Amino acid sequence: MSRARKGTARWHQYMADGKGAEALMTMLAEDAVFHSPVVHTPQVGRGKVFAYLDAASRVLGGQRDFTYVREIIDGDQAMLEFTLTLDGIHINGVDIIRWNDAGEISDFKVMIRPLKAVNKVWEGMAAMLSAASPPSP
Repeated sequence: MSRARKGTARWHQYMADGKGAEALMTMLAEDAVFHSPVVHTPQVGRGKVFAYLDAASRVLGGQRDFTYVREIIDGDQAMLEFTLTLDGIHINGVDIIRWNDAGEISDFKVMIRPLKAVNKVWEGMAAMLSAASPPSP
């Protein structure tokens, strides 16, 4: 089984559990990079990436209708398309994930549409990020 297939299975398990800060932290490479749909610069380092992914998983994954609807997996990368409704706004997005040789997430990019969905997600994530502090690695 490829790194991406194994990593994708772990990611799905994390999202299905709806909790598990420790599980998320162990999936991330020390030098992981997160590309946000609203922050212009990449966020670098396990702690920063954890903060963003933890907030996103609670804002998006916490919705009853959050569903991954398509996967494209190749080598060490996967593209996971998702849909959900947040405060009456239908959201469509993709997670593009790359795993390193150790099977850890090394790069995570989120793209969301339409624009009003991006704004709604940012609202929820901003509130979570301002209230959260990442656990020690």
